[in-house]
Amino acid sequence: MSIPGLQARTVFITGASRGIGRAIALRCARDGANIVVTAKTVAPHPQLPGTIHEVAREVEEAGGRALAIALDVRDEAAIAAAAAQAATHFGGIDILVNNASAIQLSGTLETTARRFDLMFGVNVRGTFLCSQACLPYLLKANNPHILNLAPPLNMHPQWFRDHAAYTMAKYGMSMCTLGMAAEFRDRGVAVNSLWPRTTIATAAIAANFPPEILKASRKADIMADAAYAILKRDSRGATGHFYIDEAVLREEGVTDFEVYAVTPGAEPYIDLFLDGFSNGQEGKT
Repeated sequence: MSIPGLQARTVFITGASRGIGRAIALRCARDGANIVVTAKTVAPHPQLPGTIHEVAREVEEAGGRALAIALDVRDEAAIAAAAAQAATHFGGIDILVNNASAIQLSGTLETTARRFDLMFGVNVRGTFLCSQACLPYLLKANNPHILNLAPPLNMHPQWFRDHAAYTMAKYGMSMCTLGMAAEFRDRGVAVNSLWPRTTIATAAIAANFPPEILKASRKADIMADAAYAILKRDSRGATGHFYIDEAVLREEGVTDFEVYAVTPGAEPYIDLFLDGFSNGQEGKT
């Protein structure tokens, strides 16, 4: 069953100052949702676009209501305060999108303790603590959802070989999905993961992959449209899933994916953690 839109529902999004988080915020805002825009970026960055205040303005221009909150998801007290502020401001929290993430695709000898701690602090600890802080409000909502931007759990050694620390950190988010979906199923809170079939043109892809991969990526809008479709589903009937963006949209009747291409006509580059594909070609990796 699909819920008819997100009007007046409150969506708390981490890492919402740019990229996929921003795209999800704007897609939900077009329904008239209340968007809690959280991220660390409150002032313009010399290399990275977007601040929470810029996105908040875009949300309101798109038809939603916005609350911008500066938030480091490694700070337990700040997370609890942000959830309380959001719930007070909008009268509750209906949806949590755990989008904030840190990445470094380096091997064991090249990964510093500082970077290891950052990835685990943001990806695993941040997802767990944001979920923990929002759940008391979600449990009071009519159709509550937690959506983690995390991959399907895939134990093939190829996904650990070149960047074990990053893989463990992302899979920690996926394990939050697995565990919390089972824990809160009977209480009506949906907990799911969403992952892209292809690389998405974000600052993270630009910084960690060659330019040709960025050109073969898709726009963040595909993840936003897939997230929107998931968040409208009945929370009691759609939980514990590891969704892939393209598959979700095909279920919704979408057949033209060229509209999402950074470079129309280019073969899309398949993202990490997905077996069965190799650089856009079906087959074993």
